[in-house]
This record gives sequence, C-alpha cells and structure tokens, in this order.
Amino acid sequence: MTIGDLLVKELVLPELSAGTKSEVLAELVAAAGDIVPGLDVDEAVKVLQEREALGTTGIGDTIAIPHGKMHSIDKIVLVVGRSLTGVEFDALDHKPCHIFFLVLAPEQVAGQHLRVLANISRLLKDEAFRKSYMVADGLDGMWRLLKG
Repeated sequence: MTIGDLLVKELVLPELSAGTKSEVLAELVAAAGDIVPGLDVDEAVKVLQEREALGTTGIGDTIAIPHGKMHSIDKIVLVVGRSLTGVEFDALDHKPCHIFFLVLAPEQVAGQHLRVLANISRLLKDEAFRKSYMVADGLDGMWRLLKG
C-alpha cells in the first residue's frame, strides 16, 4: 500500500492555520472528521496527544508524523498538511515543523500501519521532495506532487 493509495484530496491541507502543536493535531483531525465515517474527533485528538506524551513525532528536518491507533475506524486515514510559517512541535532538532503527515490506523492493522509510516519516512527523507512540497502551488500542486 502506497501513500498515493491512501490519499484523499479533501485531506490534503496546503495552508494550516494552527499555531501550536495541539492546534495542528486538532486541525488535521477535524479535516478527517468531516469525511471519515465513525471517526470520533475528540478520541482521535486524545490518542494523538497520548502518543506525543510518549515522545515527539516531530522527527526533524521540518517534519512531523503524528500517528495513533483507534478502535473506532476500519481503515487507515492519512491527512497531509503544510504550515508555511512553521509550528513548534517539540521536534528532535528543536526547529519548527512545516510538513505534517497524520496517520490514524485501526488497532487490528499494526503491520500495515508500520509500513505506511515507513513509506512516509522514506518519501520525506528526500530533500528535493521536501523542497517541492513547500513550494507546491496550493491544493492542486500538492495533490500532483503527492500522487506522484
């Protein structure tokens, strides 16, 4: 399963308005809550905050990959966001994050969840991709880039 297989255009957010880590999580989850049947937005935010309490998902190089598992969904949900101004996300390199890939997975698909996270990590290691991501022109530009 590739990132392109999971992408839904409505869940690509080219200009996050959030200014804090908590606001980013809420904004990303809210987008999913609008189109994912059965997604409990409050529960999802709680799951993500609990995961962040274990250790930041701000991995450095302006990237954060918040993720968590939930009982209430039956398929992996991917939300992609971009903050042009950057958000303090307690990243490992202590720099603001601009690139956000949120992954919510059903409890029963742990292996698939890990493969998706690995695919995202591989994609985001590419500096040229990260630069293209940051200058992509709005939703359509980001969509074309992400669908590859």
